[in-house]
Amino acid sequence: MITAVTGATGNLGGLVVDALISRGVAPGDIVAVVRDADKAAPLAQLGVAVRVADYSDTAALTSAFAGVGKVLLISGSEVGQRIAQHNNVIDAAEAAGVSLIAYTSLLAADTSGVSLAPEHKATEERLTASAIPAVFLRNGWYWENYLGSLAQTIEGGVLLGAAGNGKIAAASRADYAEAAAAVLTHDDQGGKIYELGGDEHLTYADLAAVIGDASGKPVVYKDVTESEYAAILEGAGLPDFVATMLASADAGISRGELDTDSGDLQELIGRASTPVAEVLRAAM
Repeated sequence: MITAVTGATGNLGGLVVDALISRGVAPGDIVAVVRDADKAAPLAQLGVAVRVADYSDTAALTSAFAGVGKVLLISGSEVGQRIAQHNNVIDAAEAAGVSLIAYTSLLAADTSGVSLAPEHKATEERLTASAIPAVFLRNGWYWENYLGSLAQTIEGGVLLGAAGNGKIAAASRADYAEAAAAVLTHDDQGGKIYELGGDEHLTYADLAAVIGDASGKPVVYKDVTESEYAAILEGAGLPDFVATMLASADAGISRGELDTDSGDLQELIGRASTPVAEVLRAAM
């Protein structure tokens, strides 16, 4: 069965393609749906079929899904536009006669108060209403989300955030990619919901200590309010919607909304999640 991966040149999508091949899927049985064919040249060299389509172009998406059995819909990056974009992908999959859609959602998307949750919840509802069986990969937070400010954190010796004493069960991007590949290479996945998170359940104070150990420099956690954190991020040059999203995620962590002990990730990948210290050392 042919498997299509949307956003296949993105950070997650590329790792999913790698994981599928590692699991024995022939490159010729993978369709990489991308916006820029030039960026997908390395995939084409592997023998992966590259098809160009944007989430805003239902007709192009329908053509890209021709002959495809399974689709991995990787959630779009344009916050505020994702409901319409995801609906376009689902409409195209329906028109193409796809037999399964796997969707990268958010941990506890149906109940989460994190600002990212409503778009994920709406997409899940659209998929539930579809005649195509769907599986929800509710990804927790990525450890890589902390790498952009890692140098500044180490240099200043302070990890800033608004997570209070809440715990986070994050995992590496490669862990989530491997979980997606596991789902896509197994049958009878329609209707399943996976709550995906890592083995480590860390407060930000714990995370600061791990960063300190990995860097060899002391790092402490400084907790601020959600609004203060958003203002700090905006002052550092982040767009307001990104600052609001990150601050909202921290508030969600304080409420326990990005923590899980479901064990779904570990069952899918057949091992423990990648330790955050390993992710940090690789980045350093």
